[in-house]
Amino acid sequence: MTATLNTASRREILTMRLDVLRGERDRALAETIPSGAGDVADRATNVDGHVRLAMLDERIANVEADLATLDSPNTRREDDGVAVGDVLTVDFGDGPETFLLGSVDEATDRFDVITPESPLGRALAGARPGSTIFYTAGPNRTLRATVVAVE
Repeated sequence: MTATLNTASRREILTMRLDVLRGERDRALAETIPSGAGDVADRATNVDGHVRLAMLDERIANVEADLATLDSPNTRREDDGVAVGDVLTVDFGDGPETFLLGSVDEATDRFDVITPESPLGRALAGARPGSTIFYTAGPNRTLRATVVAVE
């Protein structure tokens, strides 16, 4: 039987992460607002601040998109294999490890995360317990892993 991190838990984790990111953005914005003409070093810091703001805006948008997908109807069937939100056990050859297939912003003390867009995440999509998957970790480097369980 396939189990996923339930929607309420995912929503709680993502909502908390969104609050943290918005707080970071507010602090970054306050640091970026120029307090006068400043010298060259001040202007460089301002540029760095704008880059940080853009990165935070992107992460906030990603978390908001992840939250929006929680509201969409779930038409997934159990026999579809591994999907986003699943907690799975994978063996890379040195013993089983448990992960959540989901957003980096869902990482907790309970689970490390494999993102669905990563080479490993793409290879895991649709895999079933007992499947051996192969993924590319860099140029001329193909790795394998076995899906032990989808809990």
